[in-house]
Amino acid sequence: MDTRNISVANATDLEKATFYRKTYLHVALALLAFIFVETFLLYTVPQDYIISMVNSGTFFWLFIIGLFWLGTMLSNKMAFSPSRNQQYLGLGLYVILEAIIFLPMLFLASYYAGGDTIMQAALVTLFMFSGLTAVVFFTNTDFSFLRTALVVGGFIALGIIVVGAIFGFNLGLWFSVGMVILASGSILYQTSQIKDQYATGQYVGAALQLFSSIMLLFWYILRIFMSRK
Repeated sequence: MDTRNISVANATDLEKATFYRKTYLHVALALLAFIFVETFLLYTVPQDYIISMVNSGTFFWLFIIGLFWLGTMLSNKMAFSPSRNQQYLGLGLYVILEAIIFLPMLFLASYYAGGDTIMQAALVTLFMFSGLTAVVFFTNTDFSFLRTALVVGGFIALGIIVVGAIFGFNLGLWFSVGMVILASGSILYQTSQIKDQYATGQYVGAALQLFSSIMLLFWYILRIFMSRK
């Protein structure tokens, strides 16, 4: 553990710079690990099995969503554990969960829309993340007021997803646009929290929070790009 684990807001400029460097380095490492694990899965998991996942019934996907939610809760708890080993296990577990949940989506995107579509969606995601991050750091705006809207919006979105899965209707382009806005708000909120609320030793947990928002943003930007094909 860090010998000094104080609030980032009260840290020295050097301590802040060190915390930010470690946080965004771990975000980058999580993204690279996701690419590695996802590539491994796409090349090793039989296509017939992936297609069967895509064509699985409603209750299978509700079960998967439930497992993903539970896994996310566990990963977050571990990532903020006092133990550094537990923190890395939490981040690693979440990377694997994201790779599994993305497997059918990226397979379909690669097969029907092509690798260029995935690359374009990834670049747009990174540009948006960079821009939103810059807004927080350069304007020094406190985006903590977004918390209530994000919580309510998250529950509404989850309810719509579950209802859509049960009744089998397509959520459509506008839902994806709304989720991009929600993910963008989450990045603003999480970045603001990192500046004002986190402790200098919590860079692994901070990286997990940002990584999860980036992946949510990427998911729905990719859906928008795929809808154009």
